[in-house]
Amino acid sequence: MNISFWEKKKMFRSLFLISLLLHTIVAQKPALPNLPTPQVPPQKWSTLSGNEPLVIARGGFSGLFPEGSPDAIGLSQGISVFLCNLQVAKDGGAFCVTGTTLDNTTTISLVDPKEKTYNVDGKDVRGHFSLDYPGLLIDQNVSMTQAIFSRPNFYDGTSPVLNLDALLSGKSPPRLWLNVQNAALYTENGVQVVDIVLELLSFYQIEFVSSTSIGFLKSISGKSNKATKVVFKLLNNNKVEPSTKKPYGSIVKDLATIKSFASGIMVPKEYIWPVKPDKYLGPPTTLVADAHKSGLEVYASGFANDFFSSYSYNYDPIAEYLQFLDRGDSVDGVVTDFPATASNAIACFAHNNTLPKKGPTLIISNNGASGVYPGSTDLAYQQAIDDGADIIDCSVQMTKDGIAFCSNSTDLTSDTTAMPKFMSRSSNVPELQPKSGIFSFDLTWSEIQTLKPQMVSKGSDFLRNPANKTSGKFVTLSAFLELAKAKAVPGILVNIQNAPYLASQKGLDIVDAVSTALSNATFDKQAKQQVLIQSDDSSVLSRFKDIPSYKRVMLLKDKMGDVPRQTVEEIKKHADAVNLPKTSIIKVSNSILVGMTNVVKELKDANLTVFVHNLKNEYTTLAFDYWSDPNVEIATYVQTAKVDGIVTDFPATASRFMRSPCSDPTHDPTILPAKPGDLLNTIPTELLPPAQAPLPPLEVADVVDPPLPAVTKNSNSTKAEPAAGPGAKPASPPASPSGARVNVANSGLSIVAILVFAMLFAAH
Repeated sequence: MNISFWEKKKMFRSLFLISLLLHTIVAQKPALPNLPTPQVPPQKWSTLSGNEPLVIARGGFSGLFPEGSPDAIGLSQGISVFLCNLQVAKDGGAFCVTGTTLDNTTTISLVDPKEKTYNVDGKDVRGHFSLDYPGLLIDQNVSMTQAIFSRPNFYDGTSPVLNLDALLSGKSPPRLWLNVQNAALYTENGVQVVDIVLELLSFYQIEFVSSTSIGFLKSISGKSNKATKVVFKLLNNNKVEPSTKKPYGSIVKDLATIKSFASGIMVPKEYIWPVKPDKYLGPPTTLVADAHKSGLEVYASGFANDFFSSYSYNYDPIAEYLQFLDRGDSVDGVVTDFPATASNAIACFAHNNTLPKKGPTLIISNNGASGVYPGSTDLAYQQAIDDGADIIDCSVQMTKDGIAFCSNSTDLTSDTTAMPKFMSRSSNVPELQPKSGIFSFDLTWSEIQTLKPQMVSKGSDFLRNPANKTSGKFVTLSAFLELAKAKAVPGILVNIQNAPYLASQKGLDIVDAVSTALSNATFDKQAKQQVLIQSDDSSVLSRFKDIPSYKRVMLLKDKMGDVPRQTVEEIKKHADAVNLPKTSIIKVSNSILVGMTNVVKELKDANLTVFVHNLKNEYTTLAFDYWSDPNVEIATYVQTAKVDGIVTDFPATASRFMRSPCSDPTHDPTILPAKPGDLLNTIPTELLPPAQAPLPPLEVADVVDPPLPAVTKNSNSTKAEPAAGPGAKPASPPASPSGARVNVANSGLSIVAILVFAMLFAAH
């Protein structure tokens, strides 16, 4: 891959890069206000200097683009210090490539299929080493690839390996941190890396130089530019430092000695917040405080939005950064592949940076805080309330004995431990789902209470909070409503599912059960708390049209690209709001945002409220445009799509965003939304994902359902109240339609009739 080819590819991306770079710089570098008001002094940080922590970008914005590529540098410049992991050619050419060899991050194997073996820190390593090639060959024939396989490969081979001299001699060189890798390897093989680094330091303004080798750092001590800070980079505890032959975990205990040759240390983040074998955070060490007392700065490395770190963070990268910025002494900087997220953590969220009042967009829980606890349990609802949800939700299911309770699905197979205990009750109900299941309407409430909830992460390969996988208790609808009243939650959403089937096949009136529970809890006679009645069935919503204190929400599950006027008018007959899947608002192809539909505008133009479902934190659920940061996705749906509410498994993430000044697009700085189509325009034409067929419009037939069937008489649907408290009198048996008491013997007669029928059938 030669330079001319790279220049050709670069032209396709220049417009996007300039636009995105301007947005990033404007977002992250606050300008002084024009008003003649006294300036608020900058907040004091608990860093060694008292200044805000540095963001150090490994290879630029390497979480998205190959490290050192023009886009990676451009997106990170202005908000971070550029970290160059140095590799040196045989003739002294200096390049920025992470790793011991060129193999994982470049196309070197296409240029030279032969590999060599070198002993590196006592271990034989096989591959392609920069010290075996002249700089000109690397410059003109080798290009960068994305080293992390879960990241986009669209840009592989489009940018040359970054030449450090070319970077620093340009018109606007970035702030630079030079990290010297494998210094002993170069020295042992005749490449004078100390002289090369000292020459670079004499020619260019390099703010930091670091190395894992104490011998190397001592060899440049006193010879480098005084403005350059020397930082000792430590590897994992059990790794051995090449000069002293001591493990890094032992060396770090002698901070006074480190201070004699360095002004700071760079450590894996686990040195500060250890992660236990169960992948939860352990208690913090005192390293940052101890280092600061010794006059050493501390830089934490290893941050990336798309690397799993600890269950304690609930897949929220901002939460992880804040752990190092707002818990005790702050680190002096973080080394990251996603500098924008780190910059946002510092500028927008650290020091409990909140607005006096949250914006208008509603935060609606999805089965409570189902990303933290099993959904629809008492713990999930309490967590959602604590996390700042505006609306907590209950998807109502019915038991065999007529108890309404909260559960994501009427099929209890995945969300509970029903499978081993009630496998014999498994049945196939094609009206509800293609696969067989264990359904709530085939179990009594007492039987369901013997089960444990089970947390699952639908649409993601990641476990959620496994320590609490089966924590919490199932909640009846009545208990849910009482909790909402007792905690004064701003609102509730009650989702009604499968009403026609329950009425016609199981003799269960779920609509009446919900209506009665709401009325008993006096939600129909108050206006302080919002009440949202949601269903995917228009006939269900019509049953609540005469209660003005309720707001009806039509749940739409299928993708759509357009809502014709006739369909909008039909929706308005049944609902006040619409809950849309997120891919009906922003179109996605191959994890790239390809554009927006007009669906939200069409609905809001008709004065319908629009919600979006279902937002999650796991980076595998996020398009690449969101930078593996759920906050950017939230910003996009709030600021660009302008939805009125978001339904989320992680209310804490949404609440923190909504209460940050940076959630206001007019605030400086702000968290900018993704622009659908911008990232797509940076991909070489021949690598573009195939064009998708247009999304279908939402037709009238898709939103209008037949009237609800009458509730059939079914002996299995006899209603029973939840168990009464101690000392309470037994509940009277329910009345029959004629007003007479139901005779218990009827059930026995039914069994006898079935047996007689079976015998007659067998006789034939």
